[in-house]
Parts: sequence; C-alpha cells; structure tokens
Amino acid sequence: MAESFEGYVERIVFRNAENGYTVLSLSQEQEELTCVGTFTFINEGEYIEVTGTLVEHQLYGEQLKVESYQVKEPEDAVSMERYLGSGAIKGVGPALAARIVKKFKLDSFRVIEEEPERLAEIKGISERKAREIAEQFEDKREMRNAMMFLQQYGISNSLGLKIYNEYGPTIYHVLKENPYRLAEDIKGVGFKLADEIARKAGINVNADFRVKAGIIYTLSLASQSGHTYVPEDLLIRKASELLGLTIEEIEKHLTDMALDKRLVMKETEEGKAIYNSTLYYMEMNCARMLLDLNLSYQVDIPAMERRILGIEELDEIELDEMQRAAVVEGSRNGVLIITGGPGTGKTTTINTLIRLFESEGMDIMLGAPTGRAAKRMSETTGYEAQTIHRMLELKASVEDGEGMHFERNETNPLETDVIIIDEMSMVDIYLFHALLKALVVGTRLILVGDINQLPSVGPGNVLRDIIDSKSFPVVELKKIFRQAAESDIVLNAHKINEGKQIALDNKSMDFFMLQRMDVNQIISVVIQLIQEKMPRYVHAEPYDIQVLTPMRKGELGVERLNRILQQYLNPPDESKKEKEIAGGIFREGDKVMQVKNNYQLEWELTNSYGIVVEKGTGVFNGDCGIIKEINFFAELVTVQFEEEKLVEYRFTDLDELELAYAVTVHKSQGSEYPAVVIPVLSGPRMLFTRNILYTAVTRAKSCVTLVGNSEVIKYMIENVNNQKRYTSLDKRIEEMNGMI
Repeated sequence: MAESFEGYVERIVFRNAENGYTVLSLSQEQEELTCVGTFTFINEGEYIEVTGTLVEHQLYGEQLKVESYQVKEPEDAVSMERYLGSGAIKGVGPALAARIVKKFKLDSFRVIEEEPERLAEIKGISERKAREIAEQFEDKREMRNAMMFLQQYGISNSLGLKIYNEYGPTIYHVLKENPYRLAEDIKGVGFKLADEIARKAGINVNADFRVKAGIIYTLSLASQSGHTYVPEDLLIRKASELLGLTIEEIEKHLTDMALDKRLVMKETEEGKAIYNSTLYYMEMNCARMLLDLNLSYQVDIPAMERRILGIEELDEIELDEMQRAAVVEGSRNGVLIITGGPGTGKTTTINTLIRLFESEGMDIMLGAPTGRAAKRMSETTGYEAQTIHRMLELKASVEDGEGMHFERNETNPLETDVIIIDEMSMVDIYLFHALLKALVVGTRLILVGDINQLPSVGPGNVLRDIIDSKSFPVVELKKIFRQAAESDIVLNAHKINEGKQIALDNKSMDFFMLQRMDVNQIISVVIQLIQEKMPRYVHAEPYDIQVLTPMRKGELGVERLNRILQQYLNPPDESKKEKEIAGGIFREGDKVMQVKNNYQLEWELTNSYGIVVEKGTGVFNGDCGIIKEINFFAELVTVQFEEEKLVEYRFTDLDELELAYAVTVHKSQGSEYPAVVIPVLSGPRMLFTRNILYTAVTRAKSCVTLVGNSEVIKYMIENVNNQKRYTSLDKRIEEMNGMI
C-alpha cells in the first residue's frame, strides 16, 4: 500500500546521472528514511514529498520504494537557507546561503527570481555571480516544471530526463507540434509511445507527420525481421493496419517521402520496392566497395601449386581439388568467398591460406561476428581472431556520450594485407558496411561461411546475396573428409540439407532420437540428460550442454523451458541472491544471454589478482555468461561473459538479459557446444523448417540428442518453406558491375 512522507534530502547515497536512479536519505522530524527510485533532478537540502511502498530489504533494512515525488518550495527561513546552502546552486555554500537569508528573510526566493541584482548587496556576491545564481535557480525550476508536464503523458522520470536534455524548454513546442520527433531523436521512445503521446496531445490521426512516422516505423519493423526493403503493396497494407487508416491515405505520402529522401522507391520485376534510405545506400555502398576490392593478381600457377604442396607436406595434410582451387583463387583475387557445410574442410583451407600469405610476408587479420565464433577460429587456426566489432575498435562517441562509432573507417583503415572473416552467414548489412569502410583497395578479403545456415539476425542476407550476384570467385567445398565422415552429426547434417531422411534408430554413437509424445516426459528427459548423462558422455559441465528449440513461446519454448531448467540446474539457495524482474527471476549462478546489441555497455578483464588489465565497450546479441554477483545496494548485476569479460548491469537494464539454459536456434548461430539437446513436438510451420533443424544439428561438436516426436523431424526435413527475406545487395552489385 502506497504511503506518503515529507522531509529534507539529507544525503544522496548513490546517483546514476544517466537515468536518474537514486538512493537518498530523507530527514524527517525524528528519523531518517532511505528512499530508492528515479529522481530526475534533485539535490541535498531540497524539501520533497515522496509516495511509495515501504519494503524490507534483506541487506539494508527498511526502504521506501518511490513511485512518485514532488519538490516543495521551502516556506520558512531555515528551509530556504538549508536548500540554498546544500550545493544545489553552484557557488553558494552554507555561509553565503546564511547571509542571503539573513538579508532577505522569507523574501529570499522572490528576490532571486525577480530582483537578482539585489543579491549584489551582499558581501561576496558580484553582479555577475548574482545573475549566475538566478539563472541556476530558474533552470532547476524549469526542469521540474517540464518533468511534471511530461508525467501527464505517462512518461517515466528517467525517459523524461532524456527528453528534457534533448529539447530543454522547447519540449512544450515539440509535443504540441510533432511528438513523433521523439521517436526519431531519442533512444527509448518508439513509434508506439510517441503515438500515445500524440493521442493525449490531441493530434489528428491522419496528420501528415503521423502517417509518415508510421511508414518509417513499419520499415523499421521490417528491418528487425531481416529485410532491407518491403514491396510497396505489403508496406502499405502493414502501415494501414498499424495506423488504422485507409490504403489511399497511406499511399499518397510515399512519393513525398521519396522526394524528401526519407525513403527510396525502386522499380523491380515484382513491382516497387520501398527502402529506408539508410539501408538502400548501405547496400549500394557495399556493392561499390566490394567491387573496388575485387582486384586480379598475376600468379604463376605451377609455382603456386608447388608452394601449396610444400605446405601440405609441412602440415601433413592433403587438400582435395576444391580446397586447392580455393587457395589458388585466394592468391589471384582481391575478394574470395568459400562456402561449405560441416566437415568439408573450411578450416583446413583457411589454415593453408594463412600459411601461404604468411610465407609472402603479408599481415593477416582473422575475424568473426561473435565472441564464440572468434574463439573457435583462434583454436582451430592457432592465430588470434577477434570479433569484427573489436577489430574495428568500437568506441563511445565523445560528442554526446550516447552513440557509438568504429574508430577504424575510411579515414583510419585497418593496417593489414589480408582479412579472413568466418561465419559470414551471421553478418548483417550494418556490420558488413562498417567492415568494408575500414578496408583500403589492395586489401584481400576472404569470406567464409555456410549459406545453408540461418541468415543474420539483423537486416540483410549478405553472404547469399554476394554469391547470387555471380560477380566474385566462389569456391563451394562439398567433399566430407574421412575424420568428419565418422561423425553422424556431420553426415546427418548434410542429409538434412539435401532433403534426405536420416536414421533415427539410435545405432549411432553421437546422434540420438529419444521418442517421447508427452510434454512433461520430454522435459523430464531433457533435465536428466543435462544433469546426469551428457556431462559424463561428452566430458563437459552441465552448463556447457545447450538446449536448442525453434520457439520462444509454447510448452517447449525458450521462456517456459528456462524457468523449469533454472529450478533444476540452479535452484534457490540461501547463499545465492536473486532479483525478480518482469515476472521472472535472476539468481547468482544463472546462465544468461544478452539479447540485443548494446554498444555502450562497458566490460573489463581482470587477472588472477583481480587487477583490471583491459577495458572496452560493447556486449552483443547472443553473448552468453554467468551471473557472478547481485548487489542490491548499488542495484547492479555482474555477469562474467566468455573470455572472462566482466560487465555490470543496472537493475533497470536487466531487460537486455535472458536466462540461457535453453535458447532459440536463431540465437545459437556462430556457437558450438559439446552437446545439444533439441526438444521437438509441435509448433508453427514457419519455425519447423529444414534450415532450422540443420542449424541446430550443426551447433553440436560431440553429440546431438533429439527428444520428442520423430515424425516432426521428418516433417522438418521436408519443409523448405523458409521465410522470405527481402534483400537486394546482389542487385546493387550487378548494377554497379554493369557500370564498371
């Protein structure tokens, strides 16, 4: 039950300047009360009324969890002196505050507001300082008024602070004229919130700026599903549903938006394609930069083949015809694409290329889109591999402190002769564009990946589009090598990819099908496999065994499975602190995953003595870690990610984390686990497809166990109805190539 209290802000114990989260001590007549919550702009000495719920914290005792607060103007001389001397006004300390109140008594605040020049009558205050005091006093009043104004629209204090910092006193004009600017200008304000604010502000539903904002939002949603454009008729239909307007009311705005360069309209064989301008020009620039890199080099083929033979003898390997062709093409061309399924020798080919370029004195850089993929690349090549983000030196922007940028770009390119990128199927158009900008003409670019894996989470279908453009040398590795051929994981993955049914008779040593037709039985088997059987079988820890499922929702979806698995793999314990968030619980020791790219999150590496040896920024969608500590006083959760990176999350940012005992197949891309367990019973047709199963199976290094209905597996192998992804990098490459 909510209660209200009044008092002075005696002491600010903790304050996050970015989001306003504050722990403060409120001084009442006889006692002090600890208050926690979001206070947008508050200082020690201010008199406030707070409303909230009293809670008993397990470490810090009774606290008031503040839901709302109001700053009250001090009405007596003691309160005025206390406020002015608290540090709220820069340059005014307790002694000067006492002289101001002694001089003007209860009239002190009115004098500061209306006759600030009179402050100069006091010893120690010049006319300039008097003006500064008045300006600060007014700024704080202006902010408080703006925050109360924004609260009318259901805007939280932390978001209100961002809005006020962006617009200042012009916020009233923005909300009255075009509240949709908030969605464009401020991180955290999406179209739906802006639309709700506009509704409360009385904006007409068919106002031009509302329709245009709705169209941009529809394109943004499409990009979140991987598309770089949307067919015109589909865009209009989706925007019409979103805005509750007729198709005609939507259609008439497209040409105007194209003229304003907010979107691009492109004629295709299937009709008009509508792009967000940024994504269209990214595809076009990627096409140009790729073609610029695609130089031809003169190579003495017989001499090259002798050198390859020497590498084979030295490394005690034997390349097949296509691997050999890939090495030759890598020496002859500025751009090369190597593709193939598991066990076809991609790693051996990469290693041979590295040896070849190294023997020529070339500098080589290796990269991958995720930390897991980079780590695996390092292990298989013996050379350092980095994430592409780290290679491009991701940094916070100095200007605003909000955005991020890559230090490596066209003005500060990567200093290397050869770049080899693995797991290219995961790379979206944004990251590929950033990579190409950091390469100078003459740098060789080798892209390696499996086009039958699921495409990137972000917009684009980069690897497939580059291959489909038929503008660059592509070598497809098909032969399954002897060692890989001994694995039924590899053999079955290739059969699945070819649409052939696989044996589910449990005669294999690394590929099993446990037939169960009841959800509870399936879950029981999954728990038993993770806790007992798989760790011993593949010599790994239970946390290393990964449950993969196509779905988020449903009885065997990620959300339900994680709640159940948490109870068995990391049950409640008095020694483990836990934090409830959005109906779920995070507990010390939990396996978690970052579910969105956050370029601003800071991480640090420490040595065995706890000394920080390296710092950086950026935690990315799909990164997994373990919760090491939950600190209720500072409201922080510390997560240790792979490569021992430590990251601190504010409680308010925990929506960026999810439990990761089970993850979707999409989220598992680029990862390799000792063993995977895949529960399958029923679900949406669009999620039970061949390439979902193929991707899931190829995540396992030593063992795959399917649990559920074998008929569903047979159906998935036959179902090739993959979701259509609207991308056109291949068309941009073809256009550019025709112009050269």
